[in-house]
Amino acid sequence: MLKIAPAPRAALAERFRHVRALTLALAAPLSDADATVQSMPDASPTKWHLAHTTWFFETFVLRDHVAGYRLHDERFPFLFNSYYEAEGRRHARDRRGMITRPSLDEVRAYRAHVDDALLAALDDLPDAARELVTLGCHHEEQHQELLVTDILHLFGENPLEPAIWPAAPKVPVAMPGPIGWIDHAGGIVRVGHGGEGFAFDCEGPRHDALLAPHAIADRTVTNGEWAAFIADGGYRDPAYWLADGWAWVKAEGIAAPLYWEQRDGTWTRFGLDGRRPIDPAAPVTHVSLYEADAYASWAGARLPTEFEWEAAAQAHDSHAGNQMDAAGPVEPRPAAGPAFFGNVWEWTGSAYRPYPGFRPVAGAVGEYNGKFMSGQFVLRGGSCATPRGHARACYRNFFYPHQRWQFTGVRLAKDL
Repeated sequence: MLKIAPAPRAALAERFRHVRALTLALAAPLSDADATVQSMPDASPTKWHLAHTTWFFETFVLRDHVAGYRLHDERFPFLFNSYYEAEGRRHARDRRGMITRPSLDEVRAYRAHVDDALLAALDDLPDAARELVTLGCHHEEQHQELLVTDILHLFGENPLEPAIWPAAPKVPVAMPGPIGWIDHAGGIVRVGHGGEGFAFDCEGPRHDALLAPHAIADRTVTNGEWAAFIADGGYRDPAYWLADGWAWVKAEGIAAPLYWEQRDGTWTRFGLDGRRPIDPAAPVTHVSLYEADAYASWAGARLPTEFEWEAAAQAHDSHAGNQMDAAGPVEPRPAAGPAFFGNVWEWTGSAYRPYPGFRPVAGAVGEYNGKFMSGQFVLRGGSCATPRGHARACYRNFFYPHQRWQFTGVRLAKDL
């Protein structure tokens, strides 16, 4: 976290309550079994997300800054620490689905205990601790998105393909026209967080970046356009693929985005509202960097760099895309205009590496981002599962190139 002015206590208390309530609302439709099972090592059970975000507040705020505070359960730090080496031993990530106890109700009670203790202590917390409360709220918003995408993956593994929410009403939308291009003459641009408001440490320092003349698409690639890529043999022609990507396609038998199936000649997708025909006008999602790069090659374009994307988002700052405002249907939808935020995270061609002058913050929370700056690629813009207001033009998400269980999509770029 960058140094920020602490939020007023009343505003911080209200934000804390709102964030914590949304997480519970997202989990409300789930049974104890739904919330316990882990579908793959990259995903975590809902119950673990509920407990881990609570452990974060209990550990870094209550334990470290409230005199006399006693842990709710001395066993929980081992179970619910994620990757903080400074906090000692922890349960293996790929075995989180084995934690059948505590129950979902016991985890909810843990949350209530920590919430009550933090709100009672808030007026007396030092500024440094209130900054950690702010960080914890942003951290929990990240886990809200992970909770949604992880339960989607879990339900996608169930042969019954259950829906967690009913489908949103379908509103007729015209098919988008051809992609338009936003030209940029190139030159030096200022990128990264400028110091106003909250940002994670990996978003700064603000610095200059040199851009070559280029153009960036005014919208993301649609399901209909992706179906044309499939029909043209895009998944069968190695000429479009990076070497690692082609090896992945062959090894995993990849032939379409995650959750797509062709039934009776019609492409369908599985979502949190069950299995339905794809909407050809909606943004394609659940594609890997390998797929995104192959599509761009097939289309005669390329992926934007993260700084090309940031420069465009600064100039066309629109939050018109679908984002998560409350618990309920989560699905990318067609967006009008050059919306750079929401619907799908957009792969860039940029490696996730530190900016010039980057230094992790001191203490265990310094492990939050910096130690992951190896082998991953940057995504920008947020998705339909990102809480509204969480993303910003300088926000950097990052995943490995084969991962696609998040709401990940594609915006094209080209050289001029």
